[in-house]
Amino acid sequence: MKRRPIPHSMMAVIAILLLALAGCTPTPENVTKSNALPQMYPDYIDITMPCNIAPLNFLVRDDHCEAVQVEARHCDLMPEYEEETAITLLNKGNEAIFDIDEWKKLIHHVGNIEVKVTALINGTWMEYKPFFWHVTDSIDSHLTYRLIEPDYEIYQNLTLQERCLENFDERSISHYGLVGNRCMNCHTYANRQPGLSMLYVRGEGGGAILNRDGQLTKLNIKTDGMVSGSVYFGFSKSGRYITFSTNVIIPAFHAMPRKRLEVFDRASDVYVADLETNTIISSALLSDSLTFETFPTFSPDGKYIYFCSAPPTTLPDGLKEMRYSLCRIAFDENTGTIGTEVDTLFNGREKGLSVCHPRVSPDGSHLVFTVADYGTFPIWHQESDLRMLDLQTGETDDMLIVNSAKSDTYHSWSSNSRWLVFASKRDDGLFGKPYFCYVDRRGKAHKPFVLPQKDPHFYDYNLKSFNAPELGKGRLPFDAHDVKDALEGKAVDFKN
Repeated sequence: MKRRPIPHSMMAVIAILLLALAGCTPTPENVTKSNALPQMYPDYIDITMPCNIAPLNFLVRDDHCEAVQVEARHCDLMPEYEEETAITLLNKGNEAIFDIDEWKKLIHHVGNIEVKVTALINGTWMEYKPFFWHVTDSIDSHLTYRLIEPDYEIYQNLTLQERCLENFDERSISHYGLVGNRCMNCHTYANRQPGLSMLYVRGEGGGAILNRDGQLTKLNIKTDGMVSGSVYFGFSKSGRYITFSTNVIIPAFHAMPRKRLEVFDRASDVYVADLETNTIISSALLSDSLTFETFPTFSPDGKYIYFCSAPPTTLPDGLKEMRYSLCRIAFDENTGTIGTEVDTLFNGREKGLSVCHPRVSPDGSHLVFTVADYGTFPIWHQESDLRMLDLQTGETDDMLIVNSAKSDTYHSWSSNSRWLVFASKRDDGLFGKPYFCYVDRRGKAHKPFVLPQKDPHFYDYNLKSFNAPELGKGRLPFDAHDVKDALEGKAVDFKN
C-alpha cells in the first residue's frame, strides 16, 4: 500500500512543535563557576575507558537540578579533528544521555577528553570543575553474567544474560522460565571465543551445556567417586580439556546480625575432563579426600592448572580458620597428563587470608585472585578484595585503587589483557554490579567504572545482582531456547 506524503502544512506544524519542545529546555546564562566536581552517578569522573564502550550516561545527584549541559572535547588532537570529536548535550532534568552516533565519534580517537558539566540548580546555572576521560585500548565486545536475587535463598528466577558492551543490547542465553526455574552456574568461554563455551544447569535432568559453534550438547561430567557434578571450570588453550571442581556446597545463617549468610564447601576436589574422549583425568594431588581443592583454571599456554587448596578443618565450627592457598600443578596438553608436584604461590594460612577465583591474564604476565578473611564464598564477605600477582617477579599488588569497602570479586580478563571486569557491591553492600578497570602494560590498575546503562536511573531500581561476569569476543551463537532444547536431549556420559 502506498503511503501518502505528509502535507507541507503538516510539516510546518511538526517543525513548530519541535522548536517549542526544544525551547522547554533552558540554556546556560549568568553561569557561576565552582571549584567542586559534580555530584554524579554513576561515578565516571577521571576514569580510563575503552574506545568502543557504550555511552556513559549519568545523573547529576541533586534533587533541585532542573537541566544539565555537558561539553566533552578531546584536548590533545590536531585542530582538524576537534569539531568531529566534540559533544555538547543539553537535557532537561538531571539526566545526561548521549546520542550513540555522536558518542562513537567522540571516543573513536585514543587520548584525553575534557568533560565540563553545567547544571541548573534552584534557578542558578553552576559550572563544575572539569574532569577527564582517558580513551585507550578496546575491550571485548560482549559480556555474559548471571542475574540473581541477593536474598537468603540459594536461587530464584535466575537468568544468564549477554550484553553488547558497544551499545545497550541485552538478551537471555538461559532463562529460568525455560529450564524449570532451576539453578544455573555461570557461563564460561574458551579463550573468550563465542564459538566454544559452556554453562551448567543443575538439578534433575540438568547437566553441562557445551556450545560448539552453536551446536549444544548436554554433558554428564560426573563419575563414581566424585562428590558432585562439575561446578567451577575453565578451558585449556586448545579447548580439548576443561579443568573443573566438584563441590558439596552448604549454605548457613550467621548468628551475628551484621553478617547475613555464609556458604562453604563440605568437600571439594579438582579433575580434568577430555571433551574429545569423554574421559576424566584425575590425580591424588588434586582429589585428596583429606584436602579441599577448588576454583581450578588453566594458564593461557595450557602448561599449568592453578587452583585453591585448604587443609581439613571441623565444619562449621572451624570455618573461620579455613584459609585457602593459591597453588598450581603442571599439565601436558599433548599427553593429557597432570604433573607430580604442587607449587604454592600464595600461602593463605601464613598471610591470614583465604584465596579464591584465580584468573591468569591471556598474555601470561599477571594473575588476579580474590582474598577474604576466611572461607571459600567471598561474595558474602564485605572484606573481599582483589589482588594481582606478577607471575614474573612474584610480587603482589593490593590494587587499592580498584577495591572498595564492600565485596569485590568474580573477575575475568579481556582477550588483550588490558581490561578486568569484576562484580562489586560497593554501592550498598547488597547488589553486585559489573565494574571495569584498565590494567596498563606495566601491570598498573586504574580507577574502575560501572557497566553503563541506557537509562542512568537503572541501578536505582534494579533488584538483581550481576554475578560472575565474563568477557567474550563476539555474540554467542545460541539463545535460551537452544539451551532448553539441549536440556531435553540425552546427556553424554563420561568415564574414568
